Amino acid sequence: MHRIDGLPTHVTIYEVGPRDGLQNESTIVPVEIKAEFVERLVDAGLTTIETTSFVHPSWVPQLADAADLLARIERRPGIHYPVLVPNDRGLDRALESGVTEIAIFGSATESFAQRNLNRTVDSQFDMFAPVVSRALEHGLRVRAYISMCFGDPWEGEVPIPQVVDVGMRLLDLGCYELSLGDTIGVGTPGHARALIEAFPCGPSQLAVHFHDTYGQALANTLEALRCGVTVVDASAGGIGGCPYAASATGNLATEDLVWMLHGLGIETGVDLDSLVATSSWLAAHLGRPSPSPVVRALSKEP
Repeated sequence: MHRIDGLPTHVTIYEVGPRDGLQNESTIVPVEIKAEFVERLVDAGLTTIETTSFVHPSWVPQLADAADLLARIERRPGIHYPVLVPNDRGLDRALESGVTEIAIFGSATESFAQRNLNRTVDSQFDMFAPVVSRALEHGLRVRAYISMCFGDPWEGEVPIPQVVDVGMRLLDLGCYELSLGDTIGVGTPGHARALIEAFPCGPSQLAVHFHDTYGQALANTLEALRCGVTVVDASAGGIGGCPYAASATGNLATEDLVWMLHGLGIETGVDLDSLVATSSWLAAHLGRPSPSPVVRALSKEP
């Protein structure tokens, strides 16, 4: 390993494969496979695993079994199992399932807010505010995602002040962390630095969520680490995308991220061999090779 000065010594990986990965599958993955997937991720050393989403089944039918999945999982001490919720009804269902952490998802652009939430950028906060307030009253931790932080397929490049305004409003609701999403994967390292440095909260409340559409996810992540970010979203095997933006291809693969981080001497707590085996196992169930180069290299996949 070869360290680079100025980088963190430890990075927390926020694993999104069971939620952001599987939500974009064309077929329904059986709930027992999902449960084993989560357990395997824990066994591989991941400590934060976004498990599912309590959205309406007609929106994301791939995750309609959220309550059943949570009932099947042995929630181990020290492991975080956040779930995504879109509204008050989603929070009701999450509370019924005994969750302790949730995430909400906002949009930096009008076009995506309309398509993803059926709201305007301003009116999305009318939906989020009561959800966050009630979640905090119940002792839940709340994370916020902001989509289309770099580019929007309908609006083009998104102005940085626009992203910062939406992001700070989400944090001001009481969210402990804001994940900056490059939903269609158009970001580049200089843009990533400029966006992170524009946030007045500083990097300690920020996470990054890069898609690899143009092969920039690792480069953008490295620049985010140089800026002081220490939480990175990733999806085992690189599966996933966004069902509401056709140009949003796969997430940054957790294995590719771990390979880079370990090569830099940055601790993750993840056993790479175990994680590769998990993604290879899942790829077999999905009926296609993993899009992750590291998974293909280490598992000898064609």
